[in-house]
Amino acid sequence: MSTRMRQILLNSCAMAASAEEARFRIDAPIRGREGARVIALDQAANEVVRRVAGQPWHAARFFTLPAHSGNGNGSLTLCTLDGVSSGLAEQLAAADVVVMIATGAGDAHAAAAIGNACAVRGIMTAGLIIGDGREALGALRPYARVLMVTHDETDVTEVLTALRA
Repeated sequence: MSTRMRQILLNSCAMAASAEEARFRIDAPIRGREGARVIALDQAANEVVRRVAGQPWHAARFFTLPAHSGNGNGSLTLCTLDGVSSGLAEQLAAADVVVMIATGAGDAHAAAAIGNACAVRGIMTAGLIIGDGREALGALRPYARVLMVTHDETDVTEVLTALRA
């Protein structure tokens, strides 16, 4: 970097630290998200979600899919980690982001139901595939606006932290 460029950067940083510029700073802490929903789409993902849910979170809610998650009329049933059933529509009422977690094939029907319901409501969706999960990629790709394939389970925690869950 040239001397002139360094001088410009130093001056701009110094100017940003002046009293005049300081009045534009936002010193309030960034509020956590109130409506993060994390949903496991397969059995191995259930275990990942259970481990991640044990960490301190702002207001994130964690769900698994029961063995028979659909009820035949197009709605989807979710289960809290302590086994309480809840409807997808009920959970999306206060959601602002939904993160779907898959490890293997994932549940393509559930991914479609979740993705379509979120699209209608304008809720951001993300998908995290842990491991190879080639089949899960096909199931999630059409329904997750953000899709990440990783072999590191800690990436789930990192994504949720970045989303202020």
